[in-house]
Amino acid sequence: MLKYLIEKEFKQIRRNSFLPRLIIGYPIIMMLIMPWAANLEIKNINLSIVDNNNTQCSRQLINKAVSSGYFRLTDISSSYSEALKSVEKGESDIIMEIPADFEHNLVKEGNAELLISANTVNGTKGGLGSSYLANIVYDYTSDIRDRIVQPTKGATVIPAIKMVTQSRFNPHLDYKVFMVPALMVMVLTILCGFLPALNIVGEKEKGTIEQINVTPVSKFMFILAKVIPYWIIGFIALTSCFGVAVVVYGITPIGQLSTLYILALLYLFTISGFGLVISNYSETMQQAMFVMFFFMLVLILLSGLFTPINSMPQWAQVVTMFNPLKYFVQIMRAVYLKGSGFAELGVQITALTLFAVFFNSWAILSYRKKS
Repeated sequence: MLKYLIEKEFKQIRRNSFLPRLIIGYPIIMMLIMPWAANLEIKNINLSIVDNNNTQCSRQLINKAVSSGYFRLTDISSSYSEALKSVEKGESDIIMEIPADFEHNLVKEGNAELLISANTVNGTKGGLGSSYLANIVYDYTSDIRDRIVQPTKGATVIPAIKMVTQSRFNPHLDYKVFMVPALMVMVLTILCGFLPALNIVGEKEKGTIEQINVTPVSKFMFILAKVIPYWIIGFIALTSCFGVAVVVYGITPIGQLSTLYILALLYLFTISGFGLVISNYSETMQQAMFVMFFFMLVLILLSGLFTPINSMPQWAQVVTMFNPLKYFVQIMRAVYLKGSGFAELGVQITALTLFAVFFNSWAILSYRKKS
């Protein structure tokens, strides 16, 4: 009986001319566009310079800032008020004003001051831009002091501490490496959460579900037949995502592919069960779409996909404990970037298992064969 029900589902999918194209095209389009669009790296910050010193030191500092790749020099203004006008017009994001005695104080006294003024309407861009520029200035002035400034006679020389930074798992600090595994979770969530829900509601609207209701098919068998095709679709989508990640971004999983597929099956079981719960309480496709969209938006935003969970308010961190997406995002990043196995992912696997049992039990119990 299960075999024939699954065949029926695949026939319905094939008869829908749009659905096969969506299943093939959506993962590829998402993987090609989203890593570039959902990029929180701050680059090409418009920088306005007020150089009151106009010496070799000040010019070297300006060149160091511009050549860093973070800043784009928009203009060199004659005064701070002129530079401020460019900020007010939106032409510049940050002003760096170099005082007239900059070189003298830096070379003779080993200490100099300058002004960094940022447009913080966009707090992230302004704050990070100021921090980047401050680090560049600090590195430059430290280098000048080491090469030029001589300690006075009898002065105590404080030994410098040289720090060596090691970036593990993402050596180049590439944001796309961080985003690509998590975007695969979003693709699976939308395909295998939305589609099963819309499938059942679509049958309600057409009246074809009544033909199933009068058969001796059990509720468990009916629900299972509804989700198995979308598990297969999920595996196809996940494989497409793996291919795009390798070909376009050169990102390959450090962990085992078998681990990813096994845990992806557990997640698909969870999210398809959630979609079926929504469908059981929806009478029209429009109603199901609105409810699913609301929940998906909240779940994605609170999953740690785009922003770190530790940066969220305490109440939001508590809410994320009840979000299955959070645990699968952690699994994908851990296996993909760190090579984690089942032993290291015990908490996440346990959480997803509980969610899977809960949602699918709810879906079976809430499905009514008689309306």
